[in-house]
Amino acid sequence: MTRRLAQVAKKVGVSEATVSRVLNGKPGVSEATRQSVLTALDVLGYERPTQLRGERARLVGLVLPELQNPIFPAFAEVIGGALAQQGLTPVLCTQTKGGVSEADYVDLLLQQQVSGVVFAGGLFAQADAPHDHYHQLAERNIPVVLINASIKGLHFPCVSCDDAVAVEQAWRHLASLGHERIGLVLGPSDHVPSRRKLEAARAVAEAAGGELPDEYVVRSIFSLEGGQAAATRLLERGVTGIVCASDPLALGAIRAARRRGLAVPSQVSVVGFDDSAFMNCTEPPLSTVRQPIEAMGRAAVELLCAQIQGTQTDPGELLFEPELVVRGSTAPPPTV
Repeated sequence: MTRRLAQVAKKVGVSEATVSRVLNGKPGVSEATRQSVLTALDVLGYERPTQLRGERARLVGLVLPELQNPIFPAFAEVIGGALAQQGLTPVLCTQTKGGVSEADYVDLLLQQQVSGVVFAGGLFAQADAPHDHYHQLAERNIPVVLINASIKGLHFPCVSCDDAVAVEQAWRHLASLGHERIGLVLGPSDHVPSRRKLEAARAVAEAAGGELPDEYVVRSIFSLEGGQAAATRLLERGVTGIVCASDPLALGAIRAARRRGLAVPSQVSVVGFDDSAFMNCTEPPLSTVRQPIEAMGRAAVELLCAQIQGTQTDPGELLFEPELVVRGSTAPPPTV
C-alpha cells in the first residue's frame, strides 16, 4: 500500500497524503487532482478502490499520422503529460500503412465516449482528403483541437506553428550566407502547411527583388526517401541551398547531395523543419526551424479542456513563433 501511494504521488506530483485522501473518498482535494490520481492508478496498473470502480477515467483521443517522424512522438509526450495533469487519459491512435484508417479511429473513439480528440497531423491537413469524420465529431459536439492546420467550414480551435515565419527565417538565413539558387522540398500539393510555406517563400523571394522559379519547388511524401528523390531533382537544376518542410526530408536531401558527390555544407546547404529529436546528432548537425512543441501541446490541451468545461469561445487559429536553429548543415555557397 505504501509503495502504491508513493508511486502514484510521484506520478501526479502531489503528496502521499493527498493520494490517500482521494483513495479514501475524503474531502479537501480539487476535482482536477482527484481525477489525476485516479488516472495515475489506471496508468500504473493498480485497481481502484471498490467505491471508485464505477467511475471510469475520462478518455481523450490523440490521433497521430505516424510515429516514424520523431516530431509526432514528441507531441504525444507533451500532450499526454498535459492531459494526465488534468485527470484525462490519452488514447493513442496512430495510422500505419494498410492499418486502421483515421475515420475508423474516430468511430472507435465515439464508441468509447471520449471527452474530446486532439489531432496532431492527419487528413485535416490535406485540403482534398475526405473530411466526413471531422464533421461527424462536430455534429456530436465532441470537443476537438487541431494542430498545424484548420478545416474549412468547421470551427475547431487550431494551434499552429507559423509556417510563413519558418520559411522566412530559413530563406533569409541561406540568402544571408550568399545563396541565390534556393530550392524547396514540400509535402503534397493539398498539404495546407506546405501551401503556406510556398506562399511565404514566393513572397520573400519577391521582396528581395527576385522570384522563385517553379523548377525550384519539388513536392514529396514526408519521408527520408521522398526527400532524397526530391532533392536529387533540385540538385540537377543547380540549387545550392535547400529548404525542407520536415527534418526527415532534410536528411534525405543530405543523402541525395552525398550520392552526387557533393559535400554538405561546403557545396550544398540544407535547412530542415521541426528540430525533432537527435537532429543535433546527425552528421553534419542539422540546421532547422524549431517548432515550439511544448508550448503548442500545452495550448492544445488548454483549449480542449476549456471546451470540455463548456467555457471555450472560438479562438480561431493560434499561431506560435518558430525559432531558427543554426548548426552545421548550412554555410556560404561554393565560389565559382
